[in-house]
Amino acid sequence: MGKLISDAEAAHPGQSGFRLVAEGMEAFVIRAHSARQAQRSLDVQTYIWHADTTGMFLARQLLAAADRGVRVRLLVDDLDARAKNAGFAALDAHPNIAVRLFNPFASRSGGMRLASEGLRDFGRINRRMHNKSWIADNRIALVGGRNLGDEYFSASSDVNFVDLDFAMVGPVVRDVSASFDRFWNSSAVWPIELLDKESITDAALVRVRAKLEQEAQAAAGGDYARALQSDDGIRKLVAGGWPMRWASNYRFVSDDPGKVEMEEKDASRAVVAAVIGPIVQGAKQTLRVISPYFVPGDQGTAALTGRAQAGAQVQVLTNSLAANDVASVHGGYSRHRQKLLEGGVQLWELKPAGGTPAKSSMTGSSGASLHTKALTADGRVLFVGSYNLDPRSTWLNSEQGVLVEDAVLAGELEQIFVRQTEGARAWRVSVEEGDLRWSDGQTTLDSEPEATGWRKFQAWLSRALHLDAQL
Repeated sequence: MGKLISDAEAAHPGQSGFRLVAEGMEAFVIRAHSARQAQRSLDVQTYIWHADTTGMFLARQLLAAADRGVRVRLLVDDLDARAKNAGFAALDAHPNIAVRLFNPFASRSGGMRLASEGLRDFGRINRRMHNKSWIADNRIALVGGRNLGDEYFSASSDVNFVDLDFAMVGPVVRDVSASFDRFWNSSAVWPIELLDKESITDAALVRVRAKLEQEAQAAAGGDYARALQSDDGIRKLVAGGWPMRWASNYRFVSDDPGKVEMEEKDASRAVVAAVIGPIVQGAKQTLRVISPYFVPGDQGTAALTGRAQAGAQVQVLTNSLAANDVASVHGGYSRHRQKLLEGGVQLWELKPAGGTPAKSSMTGSSGASLHTKALTADGRVLFVGSYNLDPRSTWLNSEQGVLVEDAVLAGELEQIFVRQTEGARAWRVSVEEGDLRWSDGQTTLDSEPEATGWRKFQAWLSRALHLDAQL
C-alpha cells in the first residue's frame, strides 16, 4: 500500500487524490484491506461501532495489526461506546491499542445510572462527536457519513443505508490526521483506563480475541463473504486498482472539539457550518443537497428559497417519514416543507429501502434508508462529510467533512443524486392547490406515503413542540 500510494503522490505533486465511495461493500473492503496492509499506525474515529458481523471483523483486523506492532488508536463517542464498554476495555489491554472516549458518562453500566446521569447533566451529555475517520499509516483516509456496522456496509439482512465516503490519499490525509490528534488530546476526551481500569485485563483481552475469531470464522461462510469474493470490482480494488481523481483545490474541515463545552452558540467553533454556508449562498446555477436529517429552520429555508428565487435550481433529497429512523426529525423538517416548495425549492423524499418502513424511535435506530450527507454547487464544487443540515449538526454535535473543487467529482455526486431521486427510489413532493402531493411518476398520494399513525404522531408532536433546536 505504501509503495502504491507513494508512486501516485509522486506523480501528482501538491495534489491529493479523491475517490467517492458509494457502495457499501467497497467501503468495507477499503477499511479492512488498509488495516491488513498498515505497517505503522491505524487511527479510527467514529460515532457508532456495532458489535455485529462487519463491526467485529474490523475490530479483529485492528487487533491483528496491533499484534504485528502497528499502533492503533480508537476514538469513539461514548453515547454508543458505553454499551460496549467491556469490549473496548479489553482491547485497551493490548500494549499497542489505546482507546479513548468522547464526552463520556461517569457510570459504565446500568440503564438507571445512565438515565440518572443524563438527566443531571443533560446540557453536557447532549453534545456528541459525530465525526467519522479511518486513517491508515497517515497515507490513506476515509471520511464521510459511515459509522462501523452492517447497515453501513450493505451487510444487513434488514435495511441498509444509502451512504457516501471520500477515500483519499495525499496531503489531505495529513489534515485528517491533525484533526484526529486534536480530538485525541482534547479535554472532552478521556482514556478508558481512567473510567474503568478494573475491566482492562489480559484475561478480558483473551476472551475478546476468542470471540472475534469465532465470529470471523462464522462469517467466512456467510452470504456477505461470498458476495465479496465474487465481486470483480472488489478483487480489482484489493489488487491495487484504486482510480483516484487528483485535485489541487480542496479543504478538510472539522469543528472544534471544544464545541462540546460551549455554553452559548459560538460560530467560531461551528467550522463546518461556516464553510457550507457560503457554498449555499454562492450557488448561481444549481445546488443539490442530500441530507437524511434535514431541518433547515427559518434561516436555512430563507437561504434555500432565496437561491431559488435568484434563478438557481435548488434540489434537496431527504428521508421520507416512512424511511426516517428519527420521526421527530421529520417533524422539524415538515414545518418548513411547504414554504420551501412555494419558494421554488424542489424536494424529494427517499422511499424506505425495499418498501420496508424504517425502525423508528424518538432518538434513533438502525434502519433508515438514507444516510448520505453531501452537496454540490454549480457543477464544480462538492462537500461530503458527517454534517446534516440541521441545528444539531450546527450547534450541538462536532462534525467534519471534505470540500473539493473539481467538476468531475461534482458530476459524479450529481449522478448519485439523479439515481437516488428516480421514481423507483424516491417521491417527488409538490404543492397543488395549496395541498402537498407525493408522486413517484406512477402514483400520486395526498398524505405521508407508507407512514404509520404512530410515526405521524411522533412527527406531529415534534412539530407542535418546536423541537428544532434539538434535532
